Amino acid sequence: MTLSRRLLLLPLLLLLASCGKTPWNDPYPVTERGQNIRYSAFTERPKHLDPARSYSSNEVEFIGQIYEPPLQYHYLKRPYELIPATATEVPRPRYFDADGKPLPEDAPVARIAQSVYEIHIKPGIRYQPHPALARDAQGKLVYGHLKREDLDKIETLSDFAQTGTRELTADDYVYEIKRLAHPRLNSPIYGLMSEYIVGLKEYGDLLTKVDREQKAKGNEGYLDLNQYPLAGAEVVDRYTYRVRIKGKYPQFIYWLAMPFFAPVPWEVEKFYAQPGMLEKNLVLDWFPIGTGPYMLTVNNPNKLMVLARNPNFHGERYPSEGEPGDRAKGLLADAGKPIPFIDKAVFSLEKEDIPYWNKFLQGFYDSSGISSDTFDQAIRIGATGDAALTDELKKKDIKLVSTVMATISYMGFNMQDPIVGGLSERARKLRQAISIAVDYEERISIFSNGRGIPAQGPIPPRIFGYKEGEAGINSYMYDWANGHAQRKSIEEARRLLAEAGYPNGRDAQTGKPLVLNFDTPAVGPDQKSRLEWLSKQFKKLDIELVIRATDYNRFQDKMLKGTAQIFEWGWNADYPDPENFLFLLYGPNRKVGANGENDHLFEQMKNMDNGPARQKIIDEMVDIARRDAPWVWGYYPQAYGLYHGWLYNAKPNLMANNGLKYLRLDPARREREREAWNQPVLWPIGVLIAVLLVLLVPAWLNYWRREHRVPGGGR
Repeated sequence: MTLSRRLLLLPLLLLLASCGKTPWNDPYPVTERGQNIRYSAFTERPKHLDPARSYSSNEVEFIGQIYEPPLQYHYLKRPYELIPATATEVPRPRYFDADGKPLPEDAPVARIAQSVYEIHIKPGIRYQPHPALARDAQGKLVYGHLKREDLDKIETLSDFAQTGTRELTADDYVYEIKRLAHPRLNSPIYGLMSEYIVGLKEYGDLLTKVDREQKAKGNEGYLDLNQYPLAGAEVVDRYTYRVRIKGKYPQFIYWLAMPFFAPVPWEVEKFYAQPGMLEKNLVLDWFPIGTGPYMLTVNNPNKLMVLARNPNFHGERYPSEGEPGDRAKGLLADAGKPIPFIDKAVFSLEKEDIPYWNKFLQGFYDSSGISSDTFDQAIRIGATGDAALTDELKKKDIKLVSTVMATISYMGFNMQDPIVGGLSERARKLRQAISIAVDYEERISIFSNGRGIPAQGPIPPRIFGYKEGEAGINSYMYDWANGHAQRKSIEEARRLLAEAGYPNGRDAQTGKPLVLNFDTPAVGPDQKSRLEWLSKQFKKLDIELVIRATDYNRFQDKMLKGTAQIFEWGWNADYPDPENFLFLLYGPNRKVGANGENDHLFEQMKNMDNGPARQKIIDEMVDIARRDAPWVWGYYPQAYGLYHGWLYNAKPNLMANNGLKYLRLDPARREREREAWNQPVLWPIGVLIAVLLVLLVPAWLNYWRREHRVPGGGR
């Protein structure tokens, strides 16, 4: 075929190729097209997948689908409600005095020496397939006595020829509680739990001693926790175990919904402790095992993580009730149906926001957050301040879901500082003046794209103790006007500043300007504008703010030593209880310093059950905190999520970490939308080819004529 004909055929071939339904830019394998697979991304590799060690949100996104603590949060109901997961019911504590005699439920806290939680688990629950549980015909562990050379051809769990399973038992839950004290694991909650679980501190000391003795003998392998009983966690029978808590600690029930209290079989720990396993990264921290709806089948955190349906999952049903409005939103359309709906979840590593966003718009990710860089492409803020999707996203039937997070971001004062600290009237009015002047409404608008609510106190919305509307405003910083909270004027702030002894930002006694220091680990160009804005807030009061930026380790050191004067901090809820926020202002929990006025109220409140009596104490505590203003209360961040129309049952749940099982997909619709949104644009190629033809064909014709010219001028 001649060159000219080939050039003429090229546009036709390109057009024929474009007629295929498969998008040219599809990043996934052909075999996955049309499959019931959820596509998402992760931005940071998980460090720990061991439930005793994991304490980060990017880790629980995976392990929350794999492990099953005895309790979980209702997916739809608000306020957040605990319900059984593997347990038969939510346990109620029984109380005992120092002599071991039972006490009534309303017994005074001072009389309660122990709270006992008895947890009954459902029979018939089985673990996912795993080589650690493989047994031979005689019932012996197939891989229970491996030698280093047995692992020569083993690189991942799938390289083991056999897998096995067994029933979940109460012993597995007790074993995990013991693991919290394991000296080689350094569980982040061991210190806290050792204050509450009977004997856990002593158990940790014992395990440390035993581990040291084993290592001295050259044995660094399996530390058999079954040989050492723990007083505070005991097996009652095959499906029942008991946890003993010192005194009364109602918040313990929330911990029973966290992966820290999920079951781990002793066989698995023994399996991973064998020679050569650690060198090949064959550890529980990398290859988890659970009874949940999904199991980790691919762990390549530099590229891809995959969760696949657990074939041994015991089954569950989608909720049949929620909060008002859920039915109208379609969140109860699947009521009573068996879950999980999705067969597999593929998570791709995306380190940059823009590629993630573009793939979401192309339909290659089912959901997305909204970064500052992409906010204007996604959201339009109306005249009333309401957020709505842009027309482009509406045309694609993308859904917007938002929720106020159980988080507070605040500016703190060092209460030991001679200028901003202390409870004198002078210091208190100085902090109040600054609290009014630092306009968090403006900060939210400028630096958070409006995603947040100014905080009126330490407790976020939807946590018991928070009050809506006029009843909940901080009257030291706000007035109630026209149906909403309105920040007090800068004139009021300047009046308070003068009463504090700093008229026009100068010390009334010395005449020197007031200079305050703000310590921060925020460095780099991205933070410059925010810090400049903060300085301007203090300038409203003629106060000079000196920014002292440093690295995070140095900043932490300053916080521990109490040498920072003013700083920014934040807190995410571990569980939906006011104690989890008010404890931040509790004297013994301070970095430095002694107890304050609010501490005796906290000690009363923390162990109370929710009700009017507890609310009354919380109101008193919050009012004292507002008056004393140890924090500029800052704001409660608001999270925005985007979901394609083919993804159903998406509802933010800030406490639950096992939400994947509730989501449902329409893969056929997704395929149609992807094809429509990713059609190749070929006309530029056609134009380019036409230009090439115009340039090349005359040259080719001249060449052909020269080659075929007859000598002497003839042909």
